[in-house]
Amino acid sequence: MIKCAKGQIQRLKTALRWKMAAGQRQRIQMVLLRESGMTQPLIAAAMGVPLTPVNRAHMAYDQDGLEALKPRPSGGRNRGNMTLREEEALLARFAKAAGGGKMLNIHDLKAACEKAIGHETSKSTIYNLLARQGWRKLMPRPFHPRRDIAAWNAFKKTAFQIP
Repeated sequence: MIKCAKGQIQRLKTALRWKMAAGQRQRIQMVLLRESGMTQPLIAAAMGVPLTPVNRAHMAYDQDGLEALKPRPSGGRNRGNMTLREEEALLARFAKAAGGGKMLNIHDLKAACEKAIGHETSKSTIYNLLARQGWRKLMPRPFHPRRDIAAWNAFKKTAFQIP
């Protein structure tokens, strides 16, 4: 068991008066209780937590001091293929054509994106990328892929005849 110096104990007591998250306050109290002579199982019982968080708080404080007891940020884009800036740079190549009134071809964008990230991806990933960057209008499908041109022309000739 590592004992803290008087200055460290004073800093921990001062830190308890700060406005902070409840979890951080609890971890500071765990370290202070250890310095008062309590063992980890007694601290866990007194704090109403399992033994593991007590052990982790003590190890973190012993290695990195008071900074280690602060909560770590959670969330973020942990599974993103590219950063937001990389996405902006990729779309900047297509922005000139799109800004000039031309339509953006999703297949070209998908190929460029796959080349940038180094592996294949789905169309939905590209659509999500466009939505994330504020692009809203996508290329409409000009015709059905299984159209019958002969039936379409026959319909145009016979459908709107006035008897």
